[in-house]
Amino acid sequence: MIKVASYNMRKSIGTDRRRRPERTLEVLLEVDADVIALQEADRRFGAREAVLAQHLLAEHSPWKAVQFGMRARSMGWHGNALLVRKEAEILACAALHLPTLEPRGAVMADLRINGQPLRVVGMHLDLSGLWRRRQAHAILTQLAGCPAMPTVMMGDLNEWSAERGCLRDFAQHFAFAPTGKSFHARRPMARLDRIMASPDLAIGDAGVHHSLAARTASDHLPVWAEVRHR
Repeated sequence: MIKVASYNMRKSIGTDRRRRPERTLEVLLEVDADVIALQEADRRFGAREAVLAQHLLAEHSPWKAVQFGMRARSMGWHGNALLVRKEAEILACAALHLPTLEPRGAVMADLRINGQPLRVVGMHLDLSGLWRRRQAHAILTQLAGCPAMPTVMMGDLNEWSAERGCLRDFAQHFAFAPTGKSFHARRPMARLDRIMASPDLAIGDAGVHHSLAARTASDHLPVWAEVRHR
C-alpha cells in the first residue's frame, strides 16, 4: 500500500496570517505520506523561492523534493511541487504547461516506491470553470502521450460542484478517492482538494487530515488516500 496526500499549503501563511514553514512541516509529518503533492509551495513574486527550504526538508523530514529545474530557487512549477520519500527512486519528471489566463501549471513524476512504479501528477487548477475544463483536457492529453503506468493525480481542483465541470472530465478516466471536505480549514464546506487513481490502482482508506496544526497552518486541510496495485 502506498499513501499519497495533497496539500494547498498557502505559502505557509496560516489562518492566523503568520508565515510559519515549520508549522507546515509539522502538518506534513502528521500526515506521513509516501508522496505529497503541494500547491502554493513557492513565494508568488520575485525569484519565487521555495517556502520550505531545502535544509528544512533535509534535516527534519523523510522527504526530498522532485527537482523540475524550472527556476533556480523554486521547489516546483507555478507553486506545484512533489515530495517523495528519500529512498524512493525518481525515474523521470516534467512540468506540464496548461492553458491559462493566470499563472497555473502541473507537475508530473514517474517514481518507484517500495519496488513498484507509480506516476504522480500534482495540479492547481483555475478559478474559472471554463479554464479548469481546458486544463483538465490538457493534462489528460499529455498523459495519453506517455507510456502506460499506474497513475495518481491530485491537487486543488477549485471545483465546487459535486460532479460537474472538470470532475466529469477526469471521472471518464480516473476514480476519485472519498477524501471529504477540505476547505475552509476552520470550517470545511467544500471538496476542493481531490485525489484520483487510474483503473490499475485500487483505492483503500482515504480522508481529510484534521489536527490543531492543520486547522491553523493553511486555509485548506490536507487530503490523503492509500492506493495499491491491482
